Amino acid sequence: MTHPSSSPVLRMRPNKSPQRVRFGYPWIFADELVLDRRSRAVPAGSIVEVQAHDGERLGLFGFNAESRIAARLLDRNPDAVIDAGWFAGRLQHALDLRERLYAEPFYRLIHAEADGLPGVIIDRFGDVAAIQPNAAWAEARIGDLAAALAGVTGVTTIIKNGTGRTRALEGLADEALMLAGDLDAPVPVRMNGATYFADLLHGQKTGLFFDQRDNHAFAARLAKGGRVLDVFAHVGGFALAALAAGAVSAEAVDGSQPALDLAERGAVASGFAGEFAAIRGDAFEVMADMAKAGRRFDMVVCDPPAFAPNRNALEAGLRAYEKVARLGASLVAPGGFLCVCSCSHAADLAKFREVSTRGIGKAGRAGPLIHIGSAGPDHPLHPQLAESGYLKALFFRLD
Repeated sequence: MTHPSSSPVLRMRPNKSPQRVRFGYPWIFADELVLDRRSRAVPAGSIVEVQAHDGERLGLFGFNAESRIAARLLDRNPDAVIDAGWFAGRLQHALDLRERLYAEPFYRLIHAEADGLPGVIIDRFGDVAAIQPNAAWAEARIGDLAAALAGVTGVTTIIKNGTGRTRALEGLADEALMLAGDLDAPVPVRMNGATYFADLLHGQKTGLFFDQRDNHAFAARLAKGGRVLDVFAHVGGFALAALAAGAVSAEAVDGSQPALDLAERGAVASGFAGEFAAIRGDAFEVMADMAKAGRRFDMVVCDPPAFAPNRNALEAGLRAYEKVARLGASLVAPGGFLCVCSCSHAADLAKFREVSTRGIGKAGRAGPLIHIGSAGPDHPLHPQLAESGYLKALFFRLD
């Protein structure tokens, strides 16, 4: 039996079971829906009711016929109203968790499906927030989302960071603009005893990687009193945390001069500019040159970009991760530590651990895996989406 709804109604194909959607799976793929001429005419970003083939009402979904993920679950109540109040409820629920976790307002506030806002990322930097609307339904309602964000959190500056591969898969154009307030300089962010600077207008993603916060802290404990090399350093995430914890020196390697400039600015603001050095260059070449020169460090951290962003890139990505581990291991002093990271969800933990261990062996080194890190609790996992558990950090102690 069906019920009246103000939203367009789509149905699943008769040969597609709705069972996993009943149990909380948040996506319905295009090949699971009846996409006839009528349904394909529903504009991308519309809110639709999806029903099983027999008419069972499954909930409200953000719809995009041109995306492989054609329907993203918004509310299991098909009679819900997706308005500013609905957004405020989701945001308040997420804020309550973050305020329990962190004393200061620097964190990921919304982590997409796991926080009930599919395809939406919101990072908070004090009174400033950056939104990534990576799904068509959120793009269409960015005004309501931004207004609710300001009302719930009190942020005064809101940036839309509409760039990246995920938006392209949704048919969305790259776009970055101010939605509220004004911003003309990088934002200082306090974490793990250091001050970082996030360029929210021109930096990568939302300007800072909050997901590594706990891994920065673990590495910093190991680095106390030692010499640290932070490769693919971006704005100095591992290096600055290590210095704040008592490392005697830290060198940061990255190919981006603007990122290194922010790292140096953070070192100055944190009070240890004299112990910090930035090196611009290709990470593989810099590590190889250091090895030839006989350089050794008490801790080497390699946190590269996603070498395997999808399954098609997996084999090449795994080879790159193996090379990173091999070069990194060659620079670790006996008894020192190597941390290698991957943010590629296509390379699962087992594969990443395998190639990293092989790379360490090819460097002629060995040692136990002492810790496996992941993203912090402000990046919650949706229990039915393996993709949401993308970050891996492996810590080895090498003989």
